[in-house]
Order: sequence, then structure tokens, then C-alpha cells
Amino acid sequence: MDEDTKRKVLRKLPYGMYVMTASAGSDVAASTLTWLSQCSFRPPLVMLAVQARSRIHEVIDSVKSLAVNILGESQKDIAETFFRPVTAEAGRLGRWAYTAGPSTGAPILADVPAWFEARMTDSIRGGDHTVFVAEVIHAGLREPSAPALLLASTPWNYGG
Repeated sequence: MDEDTKRKVLRKLPYGMYVMTASAGSDVAASTLTWLSQCSFRPPLVMLAVQARSRIHEVIDSVKSLAVNILGESQKDIAETFFRPVTAEAGRLGRWAYTAGPSTGAPILADVPAWFEARMTDSIRGGDHTVFVAEVIHAGLREPSAPALLLASTPWNYGG
């Protein structure tokens, strides 16, 4: 297989951009996420692929819960902030305000149009990522008509 062709083909798969968060007490982690999909209606399940050696992976694996902050199409600056670890202090992750999620305590960013919290039900380790399967247990909607940020509308890529 031609590696360049494979990379280009896999980068054509459409993805949204999100900020995934988790909290084990004062130990808070956050990361930009693109590999996410709903995978069941009843119960409402999502699957998320997370780099196995990342800090967010460690916290999610520990607490078995997480939050996903859904970014609006104009929020590339928020996505970019979480490409690298940020410090959590005084209700802020880096420069972004958050509150603790009502069900998991995971950070919910104040400026995102939508979010949900989920509890892990299963995990599948393979390659350099782990696929976490999680049940959505709480959700919030601030801006119902806000279009979601798509990876294809940014200068970045994650895949291939």
C-alpha cells in the first residue's frame, strides 16, 4: 500500500472538534479530541479514541468518567489551547472558564454551545490509542443553532 495515499484517504474521514475533560478531585486533565462518534441509542453510548500515553487517558482510565465540550465553528482558539496540557486553577483551564459537571465533576467550559458527561462502560486497547465506550449521563445545550467546529474547516489534520 502506498503510505501517502493511505494517509490522504484516511484524512478525508470527517471529524468534529471537541475538548474532552476529566477530573479526579483536584487532578484535572483536558485535551482536544477529534475521534468521537455515537455508537448506540439505548443506552446512549459514545466511543472516543484517546492517545494511550496522554495525561487525559490516565485520568479517564482512573475515574471512569469524562465530559465532552462541543466546540462551535468559530472556536478554533479553544481547540488549539488544548493541543497541549494546561493548568487548572481557580475555575479556569488555561484562560478558559469552567464549572464542574453536575454528574462527574469533569470541567464544562463556559463558552461552548453544547456539552455532555459520560461514564465509561468499556475500553478497547489497540495500537497507540484506546477506544473508550461511555454512556451519556448528562447533557447541556446553550446555543442550539450553533454549527459545530469541523476538523476539515481548520488548517490542522489528525489522521492517516
